[in-house]
Amino acid sequence: MLSRRAKLLFYACASPAMRLNGVLYRHFRRPSPESFVRSHLGPGQRKYLPGWINIDANIFTSKRDVWADLRNPLPFPDDSVDAFYSHHMVEHLPDLAGHFRELYRCLKPGGAFRVTGPNGDMAIRKFIDADASWFGEYPDRRTSVGGRLDNFILCRGEHIAILTESYLKELVVSAGFRDPTFPLVARETSHPDLFDEVLETEAEEAGPEAFPKTIVAEGVKPS
Repeated sequence: MLSRRAKLLFYACASPAMRLNGVLYRHFRRPSPESFVRSHLGPGQRKYLPGWINIDANIFTSKRDVWADLRNPLPFPDDSVDAFYSHHMVEHLPDLAGHFRELYRCLKPGGAFRVTGPNGDMAIRKFIDADASWFGEYPDRRTSVGGRLDNFILCRGEHIAILTESYLKELVVSAGFRDPTFPLVARETSHPDLFDEVLETEAEEAGPEAFPKTIVAEGVKPS
């Protein structure tokens, strides 16, 4: 894992170029208004989705279609995208409210998003239960339940937000979405026509007994 300092230096140097690239894409390379458009935000090295517009800031190792900083406005016109998907990405963003407003702006009426991230509700529950075995040892080897909670929630400062169902619902509703849903775990969706093909990439146990490490939020822009 790159140090937080190295990443901040990269973004400081590359952010103007990424902003310009996003603007150029939005105005000159965007799909036609009649196209069926799905965008994957933050695929990284191994989560590239064929047939989707994959957007990532990592110019060195990610597989992507558009090089853009997801802290900036998304590189799409208003009402132009059918679906957005991101997996364990939004917890890294400094302005979550602004990001959900961007999802709303870019989605076509009736379009949907699926956002996942570290399950803050379950992490707090397992910390209170003193269940250190639920937590992993990434990014640092910790033996105490408090140390493992720190790993899970903060990830050496990489994570900026704690994602809980109540907080995500507040963000989603404030952005303009109505009646968000929170599927039980990864690999479940309320919109199989849009997201079925991404579910197998969300490697996690399923079922109510799994105590999921991933929280999932989905929502639809009103028609």
